[in-house]
Amino acid sequence: MSEKGLRAAQQKMVARGVDQNAINVFSHYYRELEAGATGLIPEESIVPLTQVESLESAQVSPQQAREAIQKTVYIKLNGGLGTSMGLDDAKSLIPVRDGKTFLDIICEQVRSVRQEWDAKLPILFMNSFRTRESTLKALQSHPDMKVDGLAVDFLQNQEPKLTVGALEPVEWPADPTLEWCPPGHGDIYTALLGSGLLQKLLNAGYRYACTSNSDNLGGYPNPHIAGWFAASGAPYAAEVCARTPADRKGGHLARRKEDGQLILRDTAQTPKDQMHFFTDEHRHPYFHTNNLWFDLQVLADTLKERKAVLGLPLIRNKKNVDPTDPASPEVYQIETAMGAAIQSFAGATAILVGRERFLPVKTTADLALVRSDVYELTGDGRLVKNVQRLPLVELDPRYYKTIRAFEQRFPHGIPSLKHAELFSVEGDWTFGPEVVISGERRFGKEGSPGKVRR
Repeated sequence: MSEKGLRAAQQKMVARGVDQNAINVFSHYYRELEAGATGLIPEESIVPLTQVESLESAQVSPQQAREAIQKTVYIKLNGGLGTSMGLDDAKSLIPVRDGKTFLDIICEQVRSVRQEWDAKLPILFMNSFRTRESTLKALQSHPDMKVDGLAVDFLQNQEPKLTVGALEPVEWPADPTLEWCPPGHGDIYTALLGSGLLQKLLNAGYRYACTSNSDNLGGYPNPHIAGWFAASGAPYAAEVCARTPADRKGGHLARRKEDGQLILRDTAQTPKDQMHFFTDEHRHPYFHTNNLWFDLQVLADTLKERKAVLGLPLIRNKKNVDPTDPASPEVYQIETAMGAAIQSFAGATAILVGRERFLPVKTTADLALVRSDVYELTGDGRLVKNVQRLPLVELDPRYYKTIRAFEQRFPHGIPSLKHAELFSVEGDWTFGPEVVISGERRFGKEGSPGKVRR
């Protein structure tokens, strides 16, 4: 073991003021990394999950739903920057509908549930050191989000990026902030513990947490699911959706052969020569939405018992220290996935939910869809589709990848897609006002740059 590299990383974290629990967790994964752990989960070690209880068939009374949501806290993962769309700020601050950002709509969802179900429903944003300042500034427009004297956010931990060869903290004087990275959203459990929020929530009488990504407006705090989760007695539950050919890259749940425990497997954890198993929607018929529910008391007890180390599978992420410079030194980022915690709790379960619970925005093509007329933003902050089948949107990344380029080419908004099956754009096209797309429409590179008007 390279005690030198580990010791240097630990000292760097101490100097940075990182919580000791986070240092303990980092040290655990450092040792795994040095021992050669890859986090791979071979197909032969698991049994596909082929049957899941559906929310549609779950028997939950209004009283059960009310009692459960009154004991629930809502957590949004908000550490991600919109870098894939050309931004360097929190993705949750991107306008989605009617000038409202993800954050604005999330707050509307919280208000609606609070009013209808007489629930306090605290909202907590897990920010990274890069998203905190702008998010807290935006939340000043929503002062009612703060309840019971609880903070409206907590910080994801930081850890050093490690040189690929020596596994030592990288040094990058050109921009020292690039020497640090978040440990993946699996850090949520460590961050809740280290911030003191976990105990504060328990002291205030909260028992359950509902967690989802800030770019997924479908993952709102559903009282019906809260009632089901409370009645199940499970320590942890994941929401899954029925898989289609379009969902082949999404992570899935499976049972570990050696003990029958539910686990999560993502693309990065699948051997390359077994990807045909991973992408087979018939073999693995459900995908993981990253909408999670967990029992706060069980989490606190488990973290105490395991000295903050839940033992989630390592994700070894190789990158350049400066992501914008492929010539910069290669580094390892030690990460874990929040959903992988399902393997850490005996009795963990899953619930099959409708596709409306999964509306992530990872690309400008996703953003075009949620901004279009195939969805309606309701008064309670939910995006409801008003078509039977969503169209497929494909935008040429050479011209539409960044928000700025995307909006320049749709200066009058997204064309009507209510009657579309496919909206595919290759090349440099700009769309005028009142454009309607019907059936399958492909805009090819020939003749571009071009303009499309009504």
